Formats: sequence, structure tokens, C-alpha cells
Amino acid sequence: MALNEITITKAIVERFSQKFLEYTEVDTAIVGAGPSGLVAAYFLAKAGNKVAIFERKLSVGGGMWGGGMMFNEIVVQKEGKEILDIFNIRTEEYQPDYYTADAVESITTIASYATRAGAKVFNCMSVEDVMIRENRVTGLVINWSPVEMTGIHVDPLTIRARNVIDTTGHANEVLRVIERKADMKLNTETGKVMGERSLWADKAERLTIENTKKICPGVFVAGMSANAAFGGPRMGPIFGGMLLSGKKVAELIVAEDQKIRT
Repeated sequence: MALNEITITKAIVERFSQKFLEYTEVDTAIVGAGPSGLVAAYFLAKAGNKVAIFERKLSVGGGMWGGGMMFNEIVVQKEGKEILDIFNIRTEEYQPDYYTADAVESITTIASYATRAGAKVFNCMSVEDVMIRENRVTGLVINWSPVEMTGIHVDPLTIRARNVIDTTGHANEVLRVIERKADMKLNTETGKVMGERSLWADKAERLTIENTKKICPGVFVAGMSANAAFGGPRMGPIFGGMLLSGKKVAELIVAEDQKIRT
């Protein structure tokens, strides 16, 4: 049978449109498909959450793809290795409490687990605003990343979400929009994004997990976004805290949902 180009086009447009329409209302919208966002998506989807991830780039994985300075190996500590073990990712001990893993295997495997659990990834989409009702973030305002990059005027579309997770890394993209446009204080010492400090791996790894929490009504923060929001240091190319943060934020949302139901 000869292939028909129009059938191929229709298949892509119809199936994507069907998927997109189904995910215009979700339980949790995750902004940023780095390691913490993908881990959170996996555990949330596995718990029955309807999860959509919005990633401005063509590829997922955030900074994990490049390991350290494009040497595509990552380092995790013992606790981080336990998260990689959940995804059956191969690790090798380097020294006591230091384990290495292939960066490409790690991110592709986590992404596969997350999508197979039911999370949907919408790449090449940027968040340019949020929706707020009664002093609570209730959704996202999204547009194609190429529209943002070229600076042309194209009106956005919206996604309704009961929970939003900012996992945009150093930039705190969602929180910066809230800070700039909404009359809403963040759950930080200053009520605003406090900004990332200089690299300190040990302290940053601990604070990444500690700072993973709800930061304002309807919004949680995880991964490097958590440290940038609360004024913690960056951690460099060690990824255990990112993985653990993704698991923790999923657990916080599941626990909150259960509390609401009861």
C-alpha cells in the first residue's frame, strides 16, 4: 500500500489535538521537564493524578543531558541512587556515597517511565502567565516557544490546573510571573523570589529537598527552582537532590489531595 502524505498529516493533527484538548484541565501542571519535573510526573501519574508537563525546549531532560560541562555522566549520593534504582537505571560506585550513571540513559529512562505512567509532555510550549482566582493560582497561560523567541504577537491559550509545580530551574519562570503580575506574596522570607546563591554542593543538595514545598496557593516549587526561590546555593552536576525533590513534591501533592477528600 502506498503511503498518503495527507493521511499522515491528518493523523498527527487529529491525535495531537485530541491529546491537547484532553489535557486542558489537569490535576497537576508541571512547568519544566528536567529531572525533578519528570520524577514528580512519574510519581503523581502513578498515584492517579492527571499530569501535564510543559517544556519550552524541543527536548526534555533539562541540565541532566549534559552531566557536567558536557561530560554526560552524572553523580548521585546514596539517597539519589535509590531513586535511580526505582527506574532500573544502572549505577556504578565511584567512592563510598558517590555513584555515577550515564546521563542519557538516566533522563530517557525517567522520561519513559513518566509517560508510560500516564503523564503527558507538551514540548516547545512556554508559560507566559498564570490564571488567578480568589488569590489562588488556578492555571497556566501558554504559547508556542517559537512565538516567544521571535517576539511576534500571537495570543496564548490556557490550561486549568488544581496544582502547578515550578520546576523551571535557575530562572523560576512561573514564580517570576506571579511576582511581577499578581498581588500575591510567596512563602519566602521576603515574600518574593530570593535568588540563587553561589555553588555549594553539600548545602545545596540538602536545601533542595528542604525547600521543596508549597510556595503560594496553588503552586509548589521543586528542584533547582526551590533553591533559587528560597535563596539557596546551586549544586552543580550532582543530581540526587533533584531526583529526591521530584519525589517529595509528588508526595506533598498526593497528601494534600487526600486531606481535601477526607
